[in-house]
Amino acid sequence: MSRLGSLGERMYRGEVSYDFVGKRKRWFVLSLVITVAAIVGLITPGLRMGIEFSGGAVFTVQKNDQKISQEDARKAAEEITGHTAIVQKLGNDKLRVQMSELDTAEADHAKKEFAKDLGIKVEQVDAQVIGPSWGKEISRKAWQGLGIFLVLVVIYLAIAFEWRMALGALLALIHDLTITVGVYALVGFEVTPGTVIGLLTILGYSLYDTVVVFDTIKENTKNITSQSRFTYSEAANLGLNQTLIRSINTSIVALLPVGALLFVGGGLLGAGMLNDIALSLFIGLAAGAYSSIFIATPLMSWLKEQQPEMKDLARRVAARRASDRAKGKDQGDSQDGPAGELETISLAKGPEDAEPPTATAGVGPQRGQRRQPVNRGRSRNRPSGKRR
Repeated sequence: MSRLGSLGERMYRGEVSYDFVGKRKRWFVLSLVITVAAIVGLITPGLRMGIEFSGGAVFTVQKNDQKISQEDARKAAEEITGHTAIVQKLGNDKLRVQMSELDTAEADHAKKEFAKDLGIKVEQVDAQVIGPSWGKEISRKAWQGLGIFLVLVVIYLAIAFEWRMALGALLALIHDLTITVGVYALVGFEVTPGTVIGLLTILGYSLYDTVVVFDTIKENTKNITSQSRFTYSEAANLGLNQTLIRSINTSIVALLPVGALLFVGGGLLGAGMLNDIALSLFIGLAAGAYSSIFIATPLMSWLKEQQPEMKDLARRVAARRASDRAKGKDQGDSQDGPAGELETISLAKGPEDAEPPTATAGVGPQRGQRRQPVNRGRSRNRPSGKRR
């Protein structure tokens, strides 16, 4: 068995554990810094919307045997129209020149002048014009689809689990969305319909990781208030550690083909729309893997710890451990950490079979029932049953 597989088994059994939930403050601060940077990127340079959203014209140039570079096409387009042009390579024989704020008449004139300046035939230039009203409609539909997706996610998680888990998952999704869009704004990538498709895909993938973790936590915390050995946060942290290797493996496996599509398909082959989808997927998958581990579960655990019954459980657990230390019991038996205790209870017996709390909770494990002495004189003067 590989070292990673062996580590995963040990983490599942609770032999090795990292306190993700207990150190949630540092993760929240780190996420806050990243989110603020993303928001600053959205405000300062802002998103560069594609013509599908803002309107404009797209010229597809067939180079054939002519040696036309991207820089030559960009300079020619900007000199003719006076607008900023974005040039992309499509395979080895095509160039995609995109310009905003052009209507149909201007596009027809620019097409002829463009072909003349590049030294090619007019038939080698294909022009497509997208009106601003159509772009606004596409933008509205995109935001509407995103809103419906988030609402359905919250409703499903609230029914399948509870509202605290739904809120944790929702904030993790918003976290992923903000970071991905912020990166687009900071580096100046163009937002296209392919970007929207990629965003919706990564939100679903991030939600999948979060649901897997929440389902494990739900099993670990079943009837958790009927014992006094571990708190809710400790049980949630065990569930997170149990699924950690799985989350890492699935994220890496998903990032490898997306990275190949982005760097090989987009960088070398100029894949156009595939490049936009791969870019949003690559950024979003990395952010989703982070949020499912460091945001969703710690946030949900903090919300659960605010419940009165969970506060009472935390007090009973603290009292029991203090009593065990006071009695001078071996530290490995009384306070071997959340991982060891949770392994014995949630994996071997299950929380529902754990020791029920009593009026003297925190004193330690109860002893067996005291055996009553046998009254040997109670059979005296009884008939023996023999016939005389």
